[in-house]
Amino acid sequence: MKWSQTRVTETLGIEYPIIQAGMAGGATTPELVAAVSNAGGLGTLGAGYMTPDQIRVAIREIRTLTSRPFAVNLLLTDPVTVDQQQIARIQEKLNPIRRELGLPEWTAQTAPTQFAESFDAQVAVLLEELVPVLSFTFGMLSDEWVAACKERRIHLMGTATNVREALLLEQSGIDSIVGQGSEAGGHRGTFTGEWRDSLIGTMALIPQLVDAVQIPVIAAGGIMDGRGVAAARMLGAAAVQLGTAFLTCNESGAHPQYQQALLDSTEQQTTLIRAFSGKPARGLTNRFHEHLDPDAELLPPYPIQNALTRDIRQAAARQNRTEFLSMWAGQGTRLSRQGSAGELIQQIVEQVEHLYL
Repeated sequence: MKWSQTRVTETLGIEYPIIQAGMAGGATTPELVAAVSNAGGLGTLGAGYMTPDQIRVAIREIRTLTSRPFAVNLLLTDPVTVDQQQIARIQEKLNPIRRELGLPEWTAQTAPTQFAESFDAQVAVLLEELVPVLSFTFGMLSDEWVAACKERRIHLMGTATNVREALLLEQSGIDSIVGQGSEAGGHRGTFTGEWRDSLIGTMALIPQLVDAVQIPVIAAGGIMDGRGVAAARMLGAAAVQLGTAFLTCNESGAHPQYQQALLDSTEQQTTLIRAFSGKPARGLTNRFHEHLDPDAELLPPYPIQNALTRDIRQAAARQNRTEFLSMWAGQGTRLSRQGSAGELIQQIVEQVEHLYL
């Protein structure tokens, strides 16, 4: 069997077992999603922070650009307790940055009251639009949503950072598992136990997941080129998921200065950061992280902290101030390249086929 023929490609109807990660925050434009799918992979819309209406518009735009399968990624959100004193303390630490960016300082009257979009309303749009694949992270879908997706033949793809999570996801009835190694950029998907106990590298995690579950495992974390794809396939992964590699593609919606920071970065410049969202996420270090992360244990939980820092991140983007941007990235940043998404996939395919000869 060819390296590109796997249970994932057969089930999803794609040519190559290459998935573009669903990175929320604007990087995964409809153009990027469609370009990946048109090149034979699976493009993914990172819709975690989008309103239901925005998701619907983006799905329909993707469908004008490709007739091939694509995925939509959502973020599960646990109920959180709002501690107003805790919020006030963190906002006081954020106000000097707001002043530097010319933003109004926080007051109790201007504080956000909604911290995340309704997950149920987001999923309802995916069901109505009959998206081919729903990928998700930060937990498990309810039995109700699993049944509703299966009724509509929507492929379900959950995230696991350890074997226990993979087993729970499999038991819930989903179709495939993204094994997120500790090298991966962006938020950690851990939902059982402490996140610090699930920082397992991709090389160690994937074969253990493959041996533990019967459904296909998709390798994620530090994979940037054909060498990483070939290694993941040898470890038993039925597909790979790449995020950072697509951030510097022509179709990416990542801020231009963010893209340049990735191209200029080294493997030593990423770390796990909680300052931006309250949840650990791997990204490039900067002044914002250095300002807040010493107090990381005092941060409000996700998604509260994520909502509290939104005005700063948006102003930083408008002003090209990368020192205040959340620049998520995996550990393979030296391998970042510019070009189209289609060219990237073709280069990966050629590398893998050369290695398999």
